[in-house]
Amino acid sequence: MTYRVVIPARYGSSRLPGKPLLRLLDRPMLEWVYRRVRCSQAREIIIATDDERIVQAAHAFGATALLTAATHSCGTDRIAEVARRQGWEDADVVVNVQGDEPLMPAALIDQVAAALAGSAADIATLATPIETLAELLDPNVVKVVTDMRQRALYFSRAPIPWARDGAAAAREGPAAGLPSHRCHAGARRHLGIYAYRVAALTRMASMPPSSLELIERLEQLRALENGLTICIADAVQVPGADVNTAADIPAVEALLAIDADRA
Repeated sequence: MTYRVVIPARYGSSRLPGKPLLRLLDRPMLEWVYRRVRCSQAREIIIATDDERIVQAAHAFGATALLTAATHSCGTDRIAEVARRQGWEDADVVVNVQGDEPLMPAALIDQVAAALAGSAADIATLATPIETLAELLDPNVVKVVTDMRQRALYFSRAPIPWARDGAAAAREGPAAGLPSHRCHAGARRHLGIYAYRVAALTRMASMPPSSLELIERLEQLRALENGLTICIADAVQVPGADVNTAADIPAVEALLAIDADRA
């Protein structure tokens, strides 16, 4: 199996403008992501961005970068532009590694590509068990539920599945007399890494943003609403934290420092 990786990196961010160039231990966050991908089995790595500053930064640390349209509404659309410009074949596999995942293990990049290669699905992605009630209730933690064949039924920022008998524990805590684990038993956290066949990627990018996608701000819902299949595999490793807000930076830097010491 061979596959490529595209790292979409948008300069504009409502919570952290210029996030891909945010300095973590004196390196741009995007460089940390790129270094992780370099440890995978990807045959080619391309950073896709909407800003010349990111192109220049990527070139400075030795990466290939393409300046793409500023009008893309999501990373999937940006990657589709790269696939079209590079002339990739419909059957080729491309993995989307988010530009704010400096602690994404290379093993998961390889795993998601292999999951798609071994499936008839259009898209593959990964999930891990939700361990705490706080995770279940956190809108920055995307949840996924699947059918019996591990095909995605729905993704949401809301707590799904919601245990009927555990709802009181979530609202009232110990006073309800129910253990909090009853609320999140069986819940799974979706990891923001995807593998696509180029044909499915192109098809998805040709569709307008869907109603559920706009409500939840989750681009994978566009695929589900339009009948594409997404297979879910249990991640072989739990990734480190991503960077959503400035409050995430100290914890991510601490984990990067530990990894550097081990290396």
